[in-house]
Amino acid sequence: MSSTLKTNYEEIVNPSTFGSITEPTNNGKIVELARKEKLKPASENNERVLLINIDNQKDFMPNGALGVPGADKDVERLCQWIYRNIDGISTIISSLDTHQPFQVFFKSCWADANGNPPSDGTMITEADIASGKWHVCSLDPNWVSEYIDHLEKDGKRILTIWPEHCIKGTSGAAMESNLANMIYFHSVCKKVINPMIQKGTDPYSEMYGIIKPEWSRKNLINQDILNAVERHDKIFLAGEAASHCLLETGRQILENFENRPDITKRITILRDCTSPVVIPGGPDFAKMAEDAFREFETKYGITVANSTDITL
Repeated sequence: MSSTLKTNYEEIVNPSTFGSITEPTNNGKIVELARKEKLKPASENNERVLLINIDNQKDFMPNGALGVPGADKDVERLCQWIYRNIDGISTIISSLDTHQPFQVFFKSCWADANGNPPSDGTMITEADIASGKWHVCSLDPNWVSEYIDHLEKDGKRILTIWPEHCIKGTSGAAMESNLANMIYFHSVCKKVINPMIQKGTDPYSEMYGIIKPEWSRKNLINQDILNAVERHDKIFLAGEAASHCLLETGRQILENFENRPDITKRITILRDCTSPVVIPGGPDFAKMAEDAFREFETKYGITVANSTDITL
């Protein structure tokens, strides 16, 4: 694997452990290796390149609480791409899905008339609540009803019950360890702070995209990330899942800059560094992602390409 680095790829990552939900990071070793490199600081790069790394966390690895098939291979390809292009990458912004035990999309918040919780993958509508099929049992029901009503009126995704995942403070909420090592290595090599952003902490809303929740009374928006997108010459998106958090992150960024083709054409989705959620018997999320990517290419002029085809 070609690179400008003195450090071998296998010194940073352990190729046999990609996607492991137990492998620890090795910060001390990584810092020691990176300090031996003589790359110019990111601030001196002629071209400003931003990688947005979305929710590559242990709970989304194939054996995690909400495993995405193929996520281990996605993160391996992303690590390889960062290693090959490390001198050209200016900044890496990572999002970390972060939840409380009680969230509107967890079964702990819902019950049927007999007190039984919904199964994973259940979709709950305002009509279901009105009919008594499901009722809220641990959050403010008025707030939840308002949330679901806005989802339906705004044409958002139907509220889906997900397995408990990325609970704050648990190992499942941590970034996949090999990728964490690679990002730490890049940070020290390029003398740059790579931000890690928690998202999804509001118990009354899902937050697929990293810019804003699906809907919230607080009308939150992460302007810092939008500003980062605007000031970089190239922006790459990778992470999990293609059908949800990566897809909605791309949509939110593109809709924000829909009248700025000079910005939207800078964006590339690394297609081989993301995979869709799979729910047996559920919607075809793979097709949903591919259809959306084609729409983004046509409407906004973005690029969808494999990491192996991109060299900085």
